[in-house]
Amino acid sequence: MNPFLRNRQAFKRTPVKAEIPQTRSSDNGTTAVLRLYDPIDSWGEFWGVSAKEFVAAIDELPEKTTEIQLLINSPGGEVWEGLAILNALRRHDARVVAIVEGIAASSASFIAAGVDELRIMENAEFFIHNAWGMCVGNAADMTKMSADLEHEDRNIASIYARKTGGDVDTWLEAMKNESWYSAEEAVAAGLADSVFTSDAVDETPVQKAKNRFDLSALARNGHRPTNSSANEAGDPEDKESVMDTLKEGLAERFGFGADADDETVLKAIDEALEEQTVEPVETPPVVEAAEPTLESALAVIQKNGLGVVENAALTELIAKAERGDQARAQQMQEANNAVIDTAIREGRIAPASREQFLNLLTDNPEGTRKLIDQLPKNLVPVEESGHGQSPANAVEEDLGWFNTRSKEA
Repeated sequence: MNPFLRNRQAFKRTPVKAEIPQTRSSDNGTTAVLRLYDPIDSWGEFWGVSAKEFVAAIDELPEKTTEIQLLINSPGGEVWEGLAILNALRRHDARVVAIVEGIAASSASFIAAGVDELRIMENAEFFIHNAWGMCVGNAADMTKMSADLEHEDRNIASIYARKTGGDVDTWLEAMKNESWYSAEEAVAAGLADSVFTSDAVDETPVQKAKNRFDLSALARNGHRPTNSSANEAGDPEDKESVMDTLKEGLAERFGFGADADDETVLKAIDEALEEQTVEPVETPPVVEAAEPTLESALAVIQKNGLGVVENAALTELIAKAERGDQARAQQMQEANNAVIDTAIREGRIAPASREQFLNLLTDNPEGTRKLIDQLPKNLVPVEESGHGQSPANAVEEDLGWFNTRSKEA
């Protein structure tokens, strides 16, 4: 969807209609002029200019046309329509010069950058961005659409990279940032070849201040000033003038005559350099400190409140401390087990809660013991609550009245 598209009411009021671009010729009919002054849209007519309509205008150009001037003031539009227009212009035998008169945005920007030469009028604008698209479907459809858009972005970025001599990834980043370029910035970035002055006659060198950001990193080498080589031939008179100026400056600093020959000049420079020579400073020898004696080391240790232990004794002390820690841990474990066993026997806690209460005792011994002491005994039944009888005795007692001996008695 093109955000610059005119609504129907605005379309009725504008004198510019999306018709087949009109052409006119100059220079005895060898130069033709095409105007791209509409959105680029495959529907054409009211919606904008289509590739089909634009190519129809190209086909009407005289065979003797050697140059096409493409005047652009377009917000852009559909990518594929723009690519078709660009390739139709590339395919034509004539040299194509694009001139941005208002704005070259979106697909209009890569059409402008893709032809033989791009000039941009003062105060005109250039705008680039990532491709847009619409998709209806499931998650797989959306994922594929995303990949398709990334493919289109890289294709478009390659046009800018080819124009500027840069790399595709750099222009992908600029497209992602939706970058605007003034006329001067477009030339500095390498997108445009020159700025057209208001009289549209002379190309103006780009020396104006950049109004938004530094784009020199995107410029190709052709837009950078080159330094002349040391071997490059120059004007002999200019070189002699430089040497005379240099000799006069040396004469003022070293006190010899301005008409002195080269040998005198070099001698004066050598003498001045010798006077400024600094004698090297001798570095004193490094004296290594003597190794301290055992007595002096002990004195320092005792002075600081420390003591000395022989290595074997220290190792034994550490081992004993470790064994003591282990014994203490074992004692604590046995004590905790005894507390839990007593609580289970008294019916304060259930046997199934044994591990849980052991962990509580380990983390908080005092608090857990208080908690266990507060629990009532026989909370979990452990004493006999009634009397029972064995099934065998019960049956015998129930059938006792059948006993004949009892009956006889």
